[in-house]
Amino acid sequence: MTAKRKILVTGGAGFIGSALVRYLINATPHQVHVIDALTYAGNMASLAPVSDDPRYGFSQIDICDRDKVAAAIAAFQPDTIMHLAAESHVDRSIDGPAGFIQTNLVGTFTMLDAALAYWRGLDDAAQKAFRFHHISTDEVFGALGDSGFFTEDTAYDPRSPYSASKAGSDHLVSAWFHTYGFPIVITNCSNNYGPYHFPEKLIPLVIIKSLAGEPLPVYGDGSNVRDWLYVDDHVRAMLAVVEGGTLGESYMVGGNSERTNLQVVETICDTLDRLRPREDGKSYREQITFVTDRPGHDFRYAIDASKLKNALGWEPAETFESGMANTIKWYLDNQKWWQDILSGEYRGERLGTGA
Repeated sequence: MTAKRKILVTGGAGFIGSALVRYLINATPHQVHVIDALTYAGNMASLAPVSDDPRYGFSQIDICDRDKVAAAIAAFQPDTIMHLAAESHVDRSIDGPAGFIQTNLVGTFTMLDAALAYWRGLDDAAQKAFRFHHISTDEVFGALGDSGFFTEDTAYDPRSPYSASKAGSDHLVSAWFHTYGFPIVITNCSNNYGPYHFPEKLIPLVIIKSLAGEPLPVYGDGSNVRDWLYVDDHVRAMLAVVEGGTLGESYMVGGNSERTNLQVVETICDTLDRLRPREDGKSYREQITFVTDRPGHDFRYAIDASKLKNALGWEPAETFESGMANTIKWYLDNQKWWQDILSGEYRGERLGTGA
């Protein structure tokens, strides 16, 4: 990104959002303001590395609160909104879908409604420069068979409450462009991984359980396939789309790293065997345990990110192996971060952190 921007980031205390904020502060001249409700997956410790920078600000706000959202936008006067706030765990959406509908659909509508009103009040030059970037998931497209890839032209076919709520939010954002001329771009990414990933997700969960000597749960026979995207590669893609993406269009973001769930777990085990061997000399693979599959578990996701590469020159810098090694080293070196989450201490530390 070339021009200095004022970027409002929703969900900036989450996994991908905090990676984006850290990158914006550490590697760009941009000014950043985060709004985050600090639900269970929001962690202020993930923003601690940049919290003292004068170009960083934070407000504890639920994106469903129209008045507070509008006030935050009016106070910060952004030229870019990057909307990442979302409930994002498939299993949780199956057990309790209401929160996903509220945050992902109602919250996205609230953001669009407040942002549109703000944008309409800007002068012509500021309106042309403004961007609303909606960050979404490849899960909105359903499941693939043994072959093929999701592209920007793939029909939506969500299979879980989570993916249905994200599909609905994508359609809302697109409708604001077609109906109101509101300047939006959308990205749909594959499964992210990397440092600061909340411990309930597959990769950090397996790392932590491996170190604890616990069974490593794998759904079904472990044959479900996902494409894995290192979070810092995703951040670079998001910024490329904000800077050069065509208004009203969507872009697929993938890591070129398709793996079965079993292969992912085995890679973690093999990497830990090398970096932190078990005291008994055995492989961490011996801890792998197969468990009953979850309902509606999509078989395969795979992304064709050629549009992003051809139009904007982006491609992932990390291989799955290099990204996984980086991730595991981070978890080994930052045990307090995830131990505070497991103990619940991070929730006590965050009380009173809102603006």
